[in-house]
Amino acid sequence: MNDGDGGAGRAAPRKRADARRNERTLLDAAAAVFVTSGVEAPVRDIAARAGVGVATIYRHFPTRADLIIAVYRHQVEACAEAGPALLAGVASPYAALGRWINLFVDFLVTKHGLAAVLHSDDAGFDTLHAYFIDRLVPVCAQLLEAAAAAREIRSDVDALELMRGVGNLCIGADNDPHYDARRLVEFLISGLRLPH
Repeated sequence: MNDGDGGAGRAAPRKRADARRNERTLLDAAAAVFVTSGVEAPVRDIAARAGVGVATIYRHFPTRADLIIAVYRHQVEACAEAGPALLAGVASPYAALGRWINLFVDFLVTKHGLAAVLHSDDAGFDTLHAYFIDRLVPVCAQLLEAAAAAREIRSDVDALELMRGVGNLCIGADNDPHYDARRLVEFLISGLRLPH
């Protein structure tokens, strides 16, 4: 009998880990759909991409705002964790910076939609914005410092200033389907390079 109890005790943490993994899969799917179709995309599109039923999404996230906020936090954490991983695994700090900025651009697409969804809750949006700044500015600074130390980019680039510049370039995509924010951001990042 004790063996049965021990098995049940071990199964509960595994189930919690599975539930966390399933939620991450759902949030990844929602983020991908938001990037391509906006935050007003049909929930059925998110469910199809995640391989779950629509009811599963509503069980985890009763409102669209709940889902968008969860995606926002998930993307912030993914961006924060990606910086050090890219520095460790990519050929050069400049290449790591470029790849991280691409993740940041994807995040900004969702963030712009979040502002519209939360327009009636300014305090909630301000709290999320502070969380975003606290988590991502140090990561961007680390990438910039590594690229400057490797003499790949100029050394006078401020992380928050760069992130604001990238954000401003992404705003134009809201109203013009032909606007290519990623291409403009690529020009901005290539402008940081030192001549060889």
